[in-house]
Amino acid sequence: MSVWFGVIAAVTGSLFVFTKFMAWRLARAYPPQGSFVDVDGGRLHIVVAGETPGRANVLLLHGASGNQADMMVALGQRLTDLGFRVIAVDRPGSGWSSRPSGYVSPAMQAKMIREGIGKLGFDQAIVVGHSLAGATARQFAMDQPDFTQGLVLISPVTHPWPGGIAWFYHVAAAPWIGPVFTQLLTLPLGFLSLNSAIRHVFAPCMVPSGFATNTGAALVLRPKAFRANAQDMAGLYEFICAQVSREAEIKVPTAIVSGEQDAVVYTSIHSVASAKAIAGARLRILAPMGHSPHHCDPEAVIAEILGVAARAGV
Repeated sequence: MSVWFGVIAAVTGSLFVFTKFMAWRLARAYPPQGSFVDVDGGRLHIVVAGETPGRANVLLLHGASGNQADMMVALGQRLTDLGFRVIAVDRPGSGWSSRPSGYVSPAMQAKMIREGIGKLGFDQAIVVGHSLAGATARQFAMDQPDFTQGLVLISPVTHPWPGGIAWFYHVAAAPWIGPVFTQLLTLPLGFLSLNSAIRHVFAPCMVPSGFATNTGAALVLRPKAFRANAQDMAGLYEFICAQVSREAEIKVPTAIVSGEQDAVVYTSIHSVASAKAIAGARLRILAPMGHSPHHCDPEAVIAEILGVAARAGV
């Protein structure tokens, strides 16, 4: 009995030390690139690029398991070259942003982000949201139409879907086992599965060279970030079921860009339905394309942003 206890203690201690060390290495490898703004409930990491005042502001919101660099690497330079000022935010709990403990809904995240960028002097923007952040972006259009000049949804989660979410999100989000799981297992298991997970997101397209390094994709494996991401995922279905009834309230110019072969967020369930529900929404389905059109065909996404800007008169 004592032998087994010693083995368990040794393995647990090793996993804990490994997690602490690797989290430290990730923080050193991918430090913050922007500024920090204190908001009610946390502190946001915000990156701003482009001329001041610029052609118009574009707010980029990243999806699950990501951080601001996922959007900025794909779209930031292209948008600033066109004269836009770009604001990329680590959503609360992701990247280098903090948040309250527990579930923080897309609606609450939208409020925190609006407060943070408001403190930097931004009072209007075209809001661009990818995947899970499609729910956050929609909330901007619903609750803050004066701020939201236009809406661009990239492979967005917008409607109830069959099949649920991966088991490990439920485990990581759970009250008691979650902290233990994230402190001991998400980093070692995550490193083993990160590349295959990225390939799944991009399929059938190839993963861009240097994607994981350029975007700091592994930052999500740190315990606090992974737990926050898991809570986002675990609470998303219930939130979407309530939010979808308000979709017709969106009146701002809207474009939706999705991949025909998206195996992460099914275009036929989400994007097609949203295009029907939002008055005047433009739907562009790209083929062959998976879940990351902003990386695989950024010019198509930029074209839709330009179209929304033109319709909004900015």
